[in-house]
Amino acid sequence: MIKICIINRSKHALPAYATADASGMDLRANIHASITLQPLQRVLVGTGLSMALPKGYEAQIRPRSGLALQHGLTVLNSPGTIDADYRGEIRVMLINLSEEDFVIEDGERIAQLVIATHAQARWVPVDTLDNTPRGQGGFGSTGRQ
Repeated sequence: MIKICIINRSKHALPAYATADASGMDLRANIHASITLQPLQRVLVGTGLSMALPKGYEAQIRPRSGLALQHGLTVLNSPGTIDADYRGEIRVMLINLSEEDFVIEDGERIAQLVIATHAQARWVPVDTLDNTPRGQGGFGSTGRQ
C-alpha cells in the first residue's frame, strides 16, 4: 500500500475502497448545482480533490459500470490519466451516450479512480524486429473463439 498526499476541498469524504479486494475508488461530483447532461453532451465535472502521486505511478479515471449500463454515462477519454506531476483538481470528462437526459447531483458517484504503476520507455531504433508466430497479423488475425 502506498501513501498519497491529497487535498480535499469538496464537501464529501475522501474516496475509499468499497471492499478489501477492490481496485478502484468512487469519485464524487463536487458541484454547486445539478448538471443536466443531454444526449451526446460532454461535461467536465470537478471532484474538489487534488493529489501528489509518487513518481512511477498514475491515476486512471474509469467509468462506473452501473452508470454506463443503466444510463449510458461514461468517461469520454477512458481511461483518463492523471500523471504524477499534476497537482490540479481531479476533474472527470463525462459523456451521455443515451437518448435521455441524465442529471448529475452533488455528491453523486460519477467515476472510479485506480492507482497504477507505470514504466517509461526508451526507444532503441533498429532496422528489423524479431519474428513471432503472429507476426504482422492485426485486427482479427487471432480468430474468434
